[in-house]
Amino acid sequence: MTVSLATRLVTRRSPPLHWRRGFARAAVDAETNTVAARELPPFDYSPLPYAGPTADEILAKRKEYLSPSILHLYKNPVNIVEGKRQYLFDENGRRYVDAFGGIATVCCGHCHPDVVEAIVNQTTKLQHSTVLYLNHAIADFAQALASKLPGNLKVVFFTNSGSEANELAMLIARLYTGCHDIISLRNAYHGNAAGTMGATAQSIWKFNVVQSGIHHALNPDPYRGIFGSDGEKYAGDVQDIINFGTSGHVAAFMSEAIQGVGGIVELAPGYLPAVYNTIKKAGGLFIADEVQVGFGRTGSYFWGFEAHNVVPDIVTMAKGIGNGIPLGAVVTTPEIAEVLTHRNYFNTFGGNPVSTAAGLAVLKVIEKEHLQQNAFVVGSYLKERLTALKEKYDLIGDVRGRGLMLGVELVTDRELKIPAKTETLHVMDQMKELGVLIGKGGYYGNVFRITPPLCFTKEDADFVADAMDLTLSRM
Repeated sequence: MTVSLATRLVTRRSPPLHWRRGFARAAVDAETNTVAARELPPFDYSPLPYAGPTADEILAKRKEYLSPSILHLYKNPVNIVEGKRQYLFDENGRRYVDAFGGIATVCCGHCHPDVVEAIVNQTTKLQHSTVLYLNHAIADFAQALASKLPGNLKVVFFTNSGSEANELAMLIARLYTGCHDIISLRNAYHGNAAGTMGATAQSIWKFNVVQSGIHHALNPDPYRGIFGSDGEKYAGDVQDIINFGTSGHVAAFMSEAIQGVGGIVELAPGYLPAVYNTIKKAGGLFIADEVQVGFGRTGSYFWGFEAHNVVPDIVTMAKGIGNGIPLGAVVTTPEIAEVLTHRNYFNTFGGNPVSTAAGLAVLKVIEKEHLQQNAFVVGSYLKERLTALKEKYDLIGDVRGRGLMLGVELVTDRELKIPAKTETLHVMDQMKELGVLIGKGGYYGNVFRITPPLCFTKEDADFVADAMDLTLSRM
């Protein structure tokens, strides 16, 4: 049989591969079927010719002039020089499906014309002054942002990143309650600043410096947790921490609705409402970290916490808020916000006119193009495709998440749930060669993080699922 390179067929034996220790050991039978490599979905755009430094030249400069802590993905790093909507282009003009979205940051799509226009227009008028002067950009965006939140959550503090937003939220909670103790979850990631590094609960993200007043509760992880999907049983650990690890009063409980860096872990049903009641009885506030999960990414709701029928006291956000512009925010009630008036609080770049103009444009695009609804429809479809792959390949231990925040966990043994770290890197590299860029996360680095721009299409979803199918079939 003759086929083109774009539609070449590879042979796979079924039933699915049964993994034990690595690639070499698989049990198969004689029956065969085929998996085809798709062409990229049609896209009416050609990137501009690139005449800049090559990937090797950039890598050499990074090694010499940038911090050695800055890592890169893939054995052969990809040099991304242009982006348009849900696609990225390398130095050779090759197009990739961006299924990582700049780590859940590009929500409207790369270089969305409305966002670019807002940035350029504001930059030509006023790039920066200070919030000590009046300017409508910051006020307009604050009003629009507050309108998307429930209850009395309407006072906004702008920051430049998610770490900075979480750091400020922790400070506010401690000042308001007069307590120092904060409870977060094991496996959480809230940032890498002094306070947020304490709230983060993965050793790979923590340096050996003073991190006081933080307690880490059992993670209500339906896949790896000791109580499965019973959220209320996990919540009992929060009460134990309060009883045996604090004075009986706490400043706050802080959590993501879906853990992003932790491997796209959805909290067990019933957990947040139970913990909310426990924290309130201990005089604490509830901080919802929406840095990755907010702005319609889950599809069902605009904010991740809404799926749990709770209303936080403080909400933090970043990433998708600016579609790639450095921007973050903390939103709380007028009463709680008042505590920052007891001393001077100031942020030089927080609320910058260009950043807030971009943020307002992002909100308008999400609404105009119905991106939250698209995240639900396309995300649900992609999750179905990925779940079907789980039935086909034993290497896939779990498929989880909501909307366009999905995770695929690879394990070498489904019963023991042994992380397939080496295999994860291999699949990532091979999918890149097929034209798909995805992320990875989880403590063991064995979870694919699929967080594309919210303009993702079903054709893009098929391309991603088929690329994963083809890669796994070759192993």
